[in-house]
Amino acid sequence: MSAYPAYAMGGLCVIGGVTGFARTRSIPSLVAGVGVGLLFLWSADNIRKGTSNGLEGALGASALLLLSSLPRIAKGPIPVALATTAAASGIYYGRTVYNLRNH
Repeated sequence: MSAYPAYAMGGLCVIGGVTGFARTRSIPSLVAGVGVGLLFLWSADNIRKGTSNGLEGALGASALLLLSSLPRIAKGPIPVALATTAAASGIYYGRTVYNLRNH
């Protein structure tokens, strides 16, 4: 299991939230991007340290990002990219949690 996907997703979400705010002055973009990004980064740190709830946090952050991106998917490439990367990280961490619990 690797913390790298969660670190990457966390960094991208924080940068995306700040960029969204800078371009459109959207407070929801800032709060959501930074909030989900920090959850990913917290999860990645826990995964790296081997402490509890890191995998579950990354899975939860992936689900939050996916569910918030899906309603906006028709609005352009950014929501599509968010939904795609959220689904990929969700599948990765979901399989990891499943395999750890069942083996």
